[in-house]
Amino acid sequence: MAPTSLELSTLGHRIRHQRVSQHLTLDELGELVGVAGSQLSLIENGKREPKLSLLQAIATATGVEVTDLLSTEPPNRRAALEIELARAQSSSIFRQLGIPAVKVTKGIPDETIESILGLHRELQRREREAIATPEEARRANTELRLRMREGDNYLPEIEQLAEKQLKAAGHVSGALTHRTVSIMAEQLGFELLYVNDLPHSARSVTDLEHGRIYLPPASIPGGHGLRSMALQAMAHRLLGHQRPTDYADFLEQRLEINYFAACALMPETASVAFLSQAKKDRNLAVEDFRDAFGVTHEAAGMRLTNLLTRHLGIPLHFLRADGSGAISRVYENDDLPLPHDVTGSIEGQIVCRRWSARAAFSEHNRTTEHYQYTDTPAGTFWCSTQTGSTSDGEFSITVGVPFDDAKWFRGRETQKRATSTCPDESCCRRPPADLTARWQGKAWPSARVHMQMFSPLPRGAFPGVDDNEVYTFLDRHAQG
Repeated sequence: MAPTSLELSTLGHRIRHQRVSQHLTLDELGELVGVAGSQLSLIENGKREPKLSLLQAIATATGVEVTDLLSTEPPNRRAALEIELARAQSSSIFRQLGIPAVKVTKGIPDETIESILGLHRELQRREREAIATPEEARRANTELRLRMREGDNYLPEIEQLAEKQLKAAGHVSGALTHRTVSIMAEQLGFELLYVNDLPHSARSVTDLEHGRIYLPPASIPGGHGLRSMALQAMAHRLLGHQRPTDYADFLEQRLEINYFAACALMPETASVAFLSQAKKDRNLAVEDFRDAFGVTHEAAGMRLTNLLTRHLGIPLHFLRADGSGAISRVYENDDLPLPHDVTGSIEGQIVCRRWSARAAFSEHNRTTEHYQYTDTPAGTFWCSTQTGSTSDGEFSITVGVPFDDAKWFRGRETQKRATSTCPDESCCRRPPADLTARWQGKAWPSARVHMQMFSPLPRGAFPGVDDNEVYTFLDRHAQG
C-alpha cells in the first residue's frame, strides 16, 4: 500500500531533523548516500517516496536506525506544526475558499504558524456547525423557544422600533398598505422590485450595493405575504444583523425579522387597544383580530402570543399542525402538555388526535372556527382552531387558553368536549386490545420515509440558500 501524504510528510521531517542535527547540507548528505541534493529536497518535503535502500543509507549516514526514520511521530514541535498546517491547507474546506496556501519557510516563527492554525481550526468548527445534525438544530431551536417563553414571547425593543418606522412612513391606523411598506423601504434607501426569476432557495434577495429588495411577483393572490417578506428584508438592516455565526444565530435572526414584520403589520398600540376592547366585551376572536389588520389567520394567532400575556394577563398556546398532526410551529406558556422528544424539541411531534388541532379536520364546515374544550392531565383547555390547505396539504391553526380564561373568548359556549390522557400510550397511540388481537402479526405497512430524516441541515451562512443561484441572480439584474 502506498504511503499517504501525511506519512511522507512526517518521514521527510524526520530525515531533515536528523540531517540538520548532524550539521549536514542537502548536497553533503546527498554525496554520502549517492543522490543529488535536489532529490533529497523532494523527499524531505514529502514530494517523493524514497526506496528502502536509500533510507538505509540515510540512516547510516546520520547515525540512526531505519526504524527511527519511519516513526509516525513528528521529530519536534516545529515539525508537528508544519505537518498540521500542510494537512489543514490540503483539506476540501480550505480549498473551497480559493485562496493560496501559506508556504512555510525557515523565517516564519512558530507563533505565526500557530495563529494560522487557529484560523483553520475555527474554519473547521464553523463548517461543522453549518452542517449541524438535525438533533443539534432542534436543541438550538428548543433553547430559543424556552428563552422566549420566559419573556412572554415579547421583545419591547423591536415593538418600539416598528412603531417608530411606521410613524415615520405616515401610517396612522388600519391595515398596513403596500404603498406604506414601499415608503418604509425608501426611507431605508431601498427600492422594492417584484420579479419572476427569484432564486428558488430564497424568499427575497437584498442587493446592498444597489439598494434593491427583490420579491416574488406582485400578482400573487392576496399578496398578504409580500408585505411581510419586504418587512423581514428591511428588518435585517434595521436590526444591524451580520452574517450568522452558527445555526442558533440564524434561528434568532429569523425570529427577530418575523417579529418585526408582525409588529409592523399589527402595531402594538393599535393591537392592544383592539384586544383590550374585545376582552372587555368578552368577545376575543382570532378571526376578528385577523380581519382588523388584514393579515393571515396564522399571523394573527401568532401575534396574540406576543401581546395577550404581557398586556392582558392571559396565558395561551399556539399550534400549527399538518393533516397528520405533526407540529410545525408552536408556543405555549399555559402548561399545555405538549409532546416532545429527548432533546425537548416539540416541532415534528404528533399531537393527540383528540385535541382540537386534529379534531377540526373532521368538521364538515371548515369556513368557521372549531371550538372545543379538552380535558388533559394538566387541566382543561379551551381552543379555537381554523383549518386550511396549501400545495403541501392540510394544516390547522390553533389558539387556546386554560379553562378559566375561556370566558374572554367568543366560542366559549361550545358543547364540544374531549378527554386526552396523552402522553399515556393508551389514549390514542396504542390500538384497542381487540384490534391488536385481530391484526398483530398480520399487517405489514410500508412506511412513508421523509428524506430530511437522513439529511444534515443545509450548509452555508444562510442555511438552505444557494449562494451560486443568488449571486447569479443579482449579477443578472445589476446588468439589466
